[in-house]
Amino acid sequence: MKSGGDSTTIDVVAHEGSGTSKGKGPILMVPVKEGKGGMKRGMAIIDLVLRSGAIVSALAAAATMGTSDQNLPFFTQFFQFEASYDDMPSFQFFLIAMSLVAGYLVLSIPFAIVSIVRPHASGPRLLLLILDVVALTLATSAAGAATSIVYLAHNGNASSNWLAICNQFGDFCRNVSGAVVASFVTVVTFMFLILLSALALRKHH
Repeated sequence: MKSGGDSTTIDVVAHEGSGTSKGKGPILMVPVKEGKGGMKRGMAIIDLVLRSGAIVSALAAAATMGTSDQNLPFFTQFFQFEASYDDMPSFQFFLIAMSLVAGYLVLSIPFAIVSIVRPHASGPRLLLLILDVVALTLATSAAGAATSIVYLAHNGNASSNWLAICNQFGDFCRNVSGAVVASFVTVVTFMFLILLSALALRKHH
């Protein structure tokens, strides 16, 4: 701005881009919603932790049952007093079933990891849900069959002349009872796994 005599001159500075930017709106950065993805990833991590715990309990049940064997320190010329899991078909079925369940759980770990990496993928979740239901059925049937024999071993049954043997074979009864408890821990864990998978699949719709 210059002043000289009676005249005044005003210098107007033109701002760059004032004419060229007309008609162009500002660029807005829209944040990507990751709420659902984060929730699904969290559920997948919990699934992996529970699945790892189920592996431990299923292996413990199978290993404990497979090593359940006790010989009494006295015997006769014709008899040796021994209690072993393979003397009872229910315990044999228990060992086979829990071994299969443990093997399935180990093989399911990669699918659980895929669910963490790709939380929006429904294929691995659906496959795990179906196979978990099958494994739950197998584990429940094995636990139930073994529980009935353990009950008879502790209490006997006078109607069928089944004598309680836990007074003599205490170590054997403790082992098979521990195996049954571990199998029920596996069953409860499977229930939570199935519930998590169902909730995660429900979020897709």
